[in-house]
Amino acid sequence: MEKLKQFWHKDGTRSVMASLLSILIGLLAGSVLILIVGLCTPTQGLKAAWDGIRLVFLGLVSTGRDAATGALTFGFNPTSMGNLLFRAMPVILTGLSVAVAYKTGLFNIGAPGQYLMGMSASLLIALGLPTGVGELYQFQLAQGMEPAAFFLPTWLVWIFAFAGGMLAGAAWGAIPGMLKSLLNINEVIACIMTNWIAANVVTWIFDVSSFKNMIENTKTAYIYKTTVNGVATSKMGLDKLFPNSQVNGGIIIAIVLAVLVSILLSRTTFGYQLKACGSNRYAARYAGIKDKRNIVLSMAIAGCLAGAAGSLYALSGNTEFFWSTYQQLPAVGFNGIPVALLASNNPIGVIFAGLFMSMLDISGLQLTNLTAYNEYITDVIIAAIVYLSAFSLVIKTFISGRRKKAAPKAGKEVRAK
Repeated sequence: MEKLKQFWHKDGTRSVMASLLSILIGLLAGSVLILIVGLCTPTQGLKAAWDGIRLVFLGLVSTGRDAATGALTFGFNPTSMGNLLFRAMPVILTGLSVAVAYKTGLFNIGAPGQYLMGMSASLLIALGLPTGVGELYQFQLAQGMEPAAFFLPTWLVWIFAFAGGMLAGAAWGAIPGMLKSLLNINEVIACIMTNWIAANVVTWIFDVSSFKNMIENTKTAYIYKTTVNGVATSKMGLDKLFPNSQVNGGIIIAIVLAVLVSILLSRTTFGYQLKACGSNRYAARYAGIKDKRNIVLSMAIAGCLAGAAGSLYALSGNTEFFWSTYQQLPAVGFNGIPVALLASNNPIGVIFAGLFMSMLDISGLQLTNLTAYNEYITDVIIAAIVYLSAFSLVIKTFISGRRKKAAPKAGKEVRAK
C-alpha cells in the first residue's frame, strides 16, 4: 500500500493522470455538443447524435455503414490506421520541437517557419539532383532539355534531401535562439517574425524555380511530388500491413527521433545542462554552464526537429506542396504546441499525444463522411483538451488531493513553539 501511495504521488504519474483527465473531459464536451446539435436539429435526432458520439470515440475502427440496414459497422480498418500513422508523423516531430525548447525555458512558436524551411530545402534537393528516372526526367527530355552529365541513386538523393531539410530547420531555429541569448529579445516575438519571413522566402524561391507542376496542367500552383523522380520515403513494408493508406517509413523515423531526444534529455550531460538553463538560467551560469550557447543549441535542435517534420512530409510523395505559402502558415507547425502540452513536454509522451490528436482527425473525417456532422466538432474537442492541459498543474493538485499550507499559518506555529 505504501508503494502504491508513493507511485500515486509521483510527478510523472500525476502528469499522466492529468492528461488522461483532460482527454476524457474534452471527449465528453464534444459528445455533449453532438447531443445538443442532434436534439435541436429535426432532421437528425437522438439516433444521429448517438452515431456521432460513437464515431468520436471509435472513428478509427469504423468501417462504414451496412448496405442493408444503414447501421454503423466497426472493425479493424487498415486504411484509417495507416492514415493515422502518416498524419501523426509530422505532428510528433513538431511536438518534440516545442517540448525540447520548453525544457530550456523557451517557447518555440516558430515551428511553422522551421517546418516550411525544412520542407522547401528537402524539395529543392530532392527535385534538383538528377536521378535519371521518373516522370519528371521523361518530361524534361520531351521538352528538349539536355540530360545531366551524371545521375545519383534515388536513395542517396533521399538522404541528402532529409539531411538538408533538418539542417535548414536547425539554421532557421537558431536565429531566434541567437536573438534571445545575445540581445535578450523575446523568443516568441522573434519566432513570429521568422515564421512570416520563412513563408515569403519559400514562396519567392518556388515562384522563380522550375519545380512547379507542369506535367499536370490543373496543378501548376503546386510543386512536383517527389514520386515524379523516384525520391520518396520507403514504405518499409507498412503498406502491406495497412493497404490503401498513405503510411510510409517516416513514422518509424519520427519514433526513433523521439526516443533519441528522450535519451539526450534524460541520460546525457548536455541534456542536464539544457534543463538546468530552463530551470534557472542565471543559476546555471553561476554553476559554470554556458547558458547562451545552450539557448542557441536548444532552438537549433527544436528547429532541426520541425525541419525533419517538413522534410518527411514532403519526401512522402503523397501530396503536392502549395508553393504560395505566404498566404498562410502550415497548421501542423502550430499543432505541435497542443501535442507538447498534452504530453507534459515528455518526448515519449509526445508520441502517444501525436497519435491521439491524429486519431481525432480521422474521427473528424468519419463524422463528415458517415453523418450529418462535420470535422469541426473534433476541433472543439481538441480545443477543450488543450485548454485543460494548460491548467495541468491545477489538475495535478486536484488529483493528488494535497494542499500547500499557507505561509502565515506556518509562521504562527513556529512562534507558538
